[in-house]
Amino acid sequence: MNTNTSNNAVPASAAPAASGRSARAGKIRNGAIAFAALGGGALLAVGAPLAASAHVSVDPSSGAAGSYAVLTFAVGHGCEGSPTTSLTFQIPEEINAVTPTVDANWDIAKNLVPLAKPVTDAHGNQLAERVGTVVYTAKTPLADGYRDTVSFQVQLPADAANTSLVFPVTQTCEVGQTVWDQVAKKGQDPESLESPAPTVAVGPAAAASGHGHGDDDGDGDGDSATPAAHDDAATSTGASVDVLGRVLGIAGLALGAVGIVVAVSARRGRGAAAGAGAGASGGTSGTSTTSGTTDSDNTNKGGE
Repeated sequence: MNTNTSNNAVPASAAPAASGRSARAGKIRNGAIAFAALGGGALLAVGAPLAASAHVSVDPSSGAAGSYAVLTFAVGHGCEGSPTTSLTFQIPEEINAVTPTVDANWDIAKNLVPLAKPVTDAHGNQLAERVGTVVYTAKTPLADGYRDTVSFQVQLPADAANTSLVFPVTQTCEVGQTVWDQVAKKGQDPESLESPAPTVAVGPAAAASGHGHGDDDGDGDGDSATPAAHDDAATSTGASVDVLGRVLGIAGLALGAVGIVVAVSARRGRGAAAGAGAGASGGTSGTSTTSGTTDSDNTNKGGE
């Protein structure tokens, strides 16, 4: 009897198994890349607003000389985790009158200081004192990680064009305090400062402007006379954009988009690998069957 048995047949499960391992490895690798990209994008997107609110900011940060502006100051954290109890704003010497906006969360006090030389206000009244500080005392301490705003109206000095007005702020907390009084030097990025003071850039006077009215006590701190002044303030508010926050936000979105592309590519790659594995499994099965048939035929012939 002559029996011819083939020992070179490839097991039917070998090729699909190898293909499956390769597909799984690619899936894990591409999934990790996609996750890292999406995670990085999310961190940048979240980090943008956090960076923008890391100090006491003012909005608008610019205005025309001689115009009235409602300055809104934002605080978004306490003193190394301690809740905020008060905010004290130092008013530049160039400003005599301040009109705080009533706020249900804060008690407000204006502290007057004597003027070195009496001045005449917009109503022709002689002023011997000016507002030196405005103090906001929290009715309930503002917890760390929560944001709030306070605001007051001032008239930007008519003779202050092309200068900057600095509003140093002392943030007092239940434990400790932070003094925001640093001013950037020429050419220095204010974001590089550890405790930058809120600053308002004063531009050239507008073509048409009015003086305050609705002031019954004669201290010159009344509301704006014309809607144009409010429009100017609103325009300044819209134009006041944190460039750093915008750049970080765009970078985060771009990185997130890259992660999506990688994830889609990985999904397509897995589909192609699965198809190739199925083809290889079919071909191997066919070869094994043929080999088995040949062996059977050879055995039968030997028996004959």
